[in-house]
Amino acid sequence: MALPGSALSRRSVLLGAGATALAPILPRIGAAAVTERTQREVKLAAAPGRVRLVPPPHPETAVWGYNGAVPGPEIRVRQGERLRVLVENGLDEGTTVHWHGVRLPNAMDGVPHLTQKPIGPGETFTYAFDVPDAGTYWYHPHQRSFEQVGRGLYGALIVEEREPVRVDRDVTWLLGDWRLLEDASISGDFGNRHDMSHAGRIGNTVTINGQILERFPVRAGERIRLRLINAATARIFGLEFQGHRPWVIALDGQPVAPHEPQGGRVVLGPAMRADVVLDMAGEPGDRFTVADTFYEGLEYRLVDLAYIDAPPLREHLLDAAIALPPNPLPEPDVSAAERHEIVFGGGMMGMMSSAMVGGERMDMRAMMRRGLAWTVNGVSATGHVHDPAVTLTRGRSYVFDLRNETAWWHPIHLHGHAFRVIARNGAPTRYREWQDTVLCAPRERVEIAFVADNPGDWMLHCHVLVHQAGGMMSTIRVA
Repeated sequence: MALPGSALSRRSVLLGAGATALAPILPRIGAAAVTERTQREVKLAAAPGRVRLVPPPHPETAVWGYNGAVPGPEIRVRQGERLRVLVENGLDEGTTVHWHGVRLPNAMDGVPHLTQKPIGPGETFTYAFDVPDAGTYWYHPHQRSFEQVGRGLYGALIVEEREPVRVDRDVTWLLGDWRLLEDASISGDFGNRHDMSHAGRIGNTVTINGQILERFPVRAGERIRLRLINAATARIFGLEFQGHRPWVIALDGQPVAPHEPQGGRVVLGPAMRADVVLDMAGEPGDRFTVADTFYEGLEYRLVDLAYIDAPPLREHLLDAAIALPPNPLPEPDVSAAERHEIVFGGGMMGMMSSAMVGGERMDMRAMMRRGLAWTVNGVSATGHVHDPAVTLTRGRSYVFDLRNETAWWHPIHLHGHAFRVIARNGAPTRYREWQDTVLCAPRERVEIAFVADNPGDWMLHCHVLVHQAGGMMSTIRVA
C-alpha cells in the first residue's frame, strides 16, 4: 500500500474504487497447493510477465515471476518428505533458487558459484532434498537477489507437521514491498548508492500475496493460523492487530513457546517469518485494522479484518493447545561452545574510513564507487565466493557474538543451519528462540548458539539485499 508522499498516493491506491473489488485471500488450497500426486515433483519457471499489483485505473505491472504469478506457487509438503523442483530460467540473465531456512545439503542451497553454477538463460536445474523440519519457509533467487526478488521472484514453502495444531484455517500472507512509479511500473533504480548505504530499498506499495487488499474476511469464533513471511528486500514490518491478541507459535519455521509478542506487535525483518494464532473474538459485521507501525511517522493500514454477516462458528472460542511439536534440531552445548565474534560495520554514519576488498585495503570513497559500503569483520565482500570468515568443526557447538556497529537495522541470515538466539546486549532472551535470520538493531549485540552439523561453505549475510550486495556477506565453512 502506498505511503503518504509516495509516487502512488493513498488516494490512488488505498481509496480507489477498484481496491474494494479485490478478491479476499483465502487459504492456499487446490491449484495453489501441491497435491498428493505432485508433492515430490514441482516445476518453477522464472520469467518476465505482467500482473495486477494495484487496482484500476492503474495498468498491470511488468514483473519477474514464477509460473507467471507473484508470488510463485505455494509449495506444500509433509515433514520428512523429499522435494524435487525443476527450475526453468526464462530470464535474460542467470538465476538460482535458495530455499530459505531449510536445512538441506550444501549443493542444493542455491548460492551462485559457491554451491552451484547459475542457471543460465534457457537452462534448467533440478533441486532435490529432504525437508527435515516442519514450518514456514520460502524460496527466492540468490543471483542479483536485490533486483530479482525486488521484481517479484519469491514464493512460500510450507512444510506441514505430522501433528499440526487445531485451527479452522491455515493462511499464508507473503508480504511484498514495491517501489512503483505513477504508471504502476517498477522503478528501475535497483542498487543505487543511497539505498545501498542507508536502510535499503524501501518501497511505496505493500502487497499481501501480490495484491492490495481492503479487507480480509473472517468469521466470528474461528481460529486462524496465519503464516507471515517478509519477502521484502529491505522493509521491516511491525504488525498490530487491532482488537485481537496474536499468539506467536513459531519463528522462522521453528516452534517457540506460545506467547504474545512484546507490545502486541509482530516484528519481521526481511526474510523472517512468524506463525501466529488469531482467535476471531469480534462480532458479525465488525471491522478491525491490521496496521504496520514499525517506522515512526510512516504508519499505514495494511488490511482490515472484516467479519462476515454469519453466525459465530462456535459459541465459545476454541480451547485447544497451540504449542507445536519440536523439530529435530541438535541442541548446542553453550557451556562448551567455541565463541567467535562477528562484527558488522560500515554504512552512512558508521564512522568507517576503509576496509579490506579483494585482499587490499580500500578507502570508503573508492568503495562507494564500486558499490560497496558494508563489512563483516572488516572485509567488504564482492561476490559469493571468498575465504571463509571462520572454519568450524563439524558436530561442535558454537556461539557467534554478532555485533552491529552500524547505525542501521540488519537481519542476519545463516544458511544451512538454525540457531538459538540466547542473548541480546548481554541479557538472556526469554524464549531462546530458534531462528535462521535474526534482526539486529543499530549498535546491538546479539549472541546466537548452534551445532555446526551441516558440512560445506555457507553464507552469512544481511538480508537487506542491497546491503548484502554492498559487502555485508561472508562465508562460514563447516568441515
